[in-house]
Amino acid sequence: MPEIKRIVIVGGVAGGASAAARARRLSETAHIVLFERGPHVSFANCGLPYHIGGDISDRRKLLVQTPESLRARFNLDVRVNSEVVAIDRAAKEVLVRERLTGREYREPYDALVLSPGAEPVRPPVPGAGDPRVLTLRNLEDMEAILAAADGASVERAVVVGAGYIGLEMAEAFDGRGLEVVVVERLPQVLSVADPEMAFPLQEELARNHVELRLNVSAKAFVPAENGLDVLLDDGSLLRCGLAVMAIGVRPEAKLAREAGLELGPTGGIRVDDRMTTSDPAILAVGDAVEVRDLVTGSPAAIPLAGPANRQGRLAADVIFGRPGRYKDTQGTSVVRVFDQTFAMTGASEKALARAGRPFRKIYVHTADHASYYPGAKPIALKLLFDPADGRILGAQAVGQAGVDKRMDVLAVALRAGLTVFDLEDLELSYAPPYGSAKDPVNMAGFVAANVLRGDVSDWELEELANPGDALLLDVRMPEEFAQGTIPGALNVPVDDLRGRLSELPKDRELRVFCQVGLRGYVACRMLSQLGYRCRNLSGGYRIYGFWKGAGLDRR
Repeated sequence: MPEIKRIVIVGGVAGGASAAARARRLSETAHIVLFERGPHVSFANCGLPYHIGGDISDRRKLLVQTPESLRARFNLDVRVNSEVVAIDRAAKEVLVRERLTGREYREPYDALVLSPGAEPVRPPVPGAGDPRVLTLRNLEDMEAILAAADGASVERAVVVGAGYIGLEMAEAFDGRGLEVVVVERLPQVLSVADPEMAFPLQEELARNHVELRLNVSAKAFVPAENGLDVLLDDGSLLRCGLAVMAIGVRPEAKLAREAGLELGPTGGIRVDDRMTTSDPAILAVGDAVEVRDLVTGSPAAIPLAGPANRQGRLAADVIFGRPGRYKDTQGTSVVRVFDQTFAMTGASEKALARAGRPFRKIYVHTADHASYYPGAKPIALKLLFDPADGRILGAQAVGQAGVDKRMDVLAVALRAGLTVFDLEDLELSYAPPYGSAKDPVNMAGFVAANVLRGDVSDWELEELANPGDALLLDVRMPEEFAQGTIPGALNVPVDDLRGRLSELPKDRELRVFCQVGLRGYVACRMLSQLGYRCRNLSGGYRIYGFWKGAGLDRR
């Protein structure tokens, strides 16, 4: 391998900064040039909404490193306000434009790392160029949003898009005392989630007086007296002081495309498992690259900070001939929406269905710690697994506490190729303030393993559309039944079943449910041993509430 004397890195945040620091740790003699288009490097872009909302009061906390600190500690040649505008692959040079002076010059490289990130999607909506229509990508964007939000005439903000950034911005604006409207073209918030698991977030937005407009898109932005009008495609109008476009991001691959590097079907830079592009002297990392989904094996664009940092580290290893391969992305993520937290890992049910991958699903509702210890909060957890061997394919959870802890355990389990049977045996930390002797992760394993072992058969809410001659059996207490049930259900409490068997037909299937699934499981075990055909609803009436609230009950 030829000696690497000059490394050029395009992009000084996340993957680029990680690549630069790792390269210096591997070689004290290489000349490492880090180009950043903006004035800042290595800033915490994931923290931007939290400074806007006031959680992070000191702006300086967002600056993880500065050009000066990177020069002092790692002897890096850091050049901010310097945009790489072209790559000459034959000459192994990049063309650089100094943004403050306009001067252009060429910089040679032995190895080039591209880490330009992802850019906010800005569709060609009339008026989107208005200075009060903003996006959030860097510190300059953050400052512009803060300046606009603090304007004397601003009382309401409109957030277009209900993904991670959109939801974080809704909370941030609420924290600044603004009225907030979130506009989302899909029928749910957080499109990466399954709709029933996103529904509690929609309830949380409503509880915090955030107006949510689903199934509509912004059609135009029109200047108005002392404000801005957002015209929606349903004909309605929203008056506001500023709007933030948060409808998603796409890989910033223009530089790579113009250099003739291969792109993938997602629009990201195509790389192999060593982060090498179609040019062996050029590597690419972070949000600009196309990865492979760990579960489905499909090409994917998954903009997350953790993978970007690991890819940057790997790129430096590859440059210096060290072993190592990138092992796909599983999309582990978490978001706070006021007092609720949502987290997921692996594939969603929607993604598995699109990929044609067989799966089973179960739901559990448990407390984040021992229910007898004060302050216990419920967690709703959805687990997706392979029906053949129980291998974990994905998980989602929502609740007020302990969600991130459980999702991290499940993320490791998925990465390690564990099955639902392995979840039964996990030994997790327990003390009443922190967990339960049967942790929610264990409980998910118990429920899923019961299904695969045939200890209980489950039914799914989609079957309500074609009930046949099945009988819905609600085994909750009468007072619970009186507060609401699935239409058409017969109520026989689980503790009364043995004395009321004559009311239950043996020539019809019994579709049993309770509040969260446990009493239904007990009822089905009893009834199946007595000769009844019985299936239990995983997640019970509580998941039916999520499912109905998400608009999935279309009977």
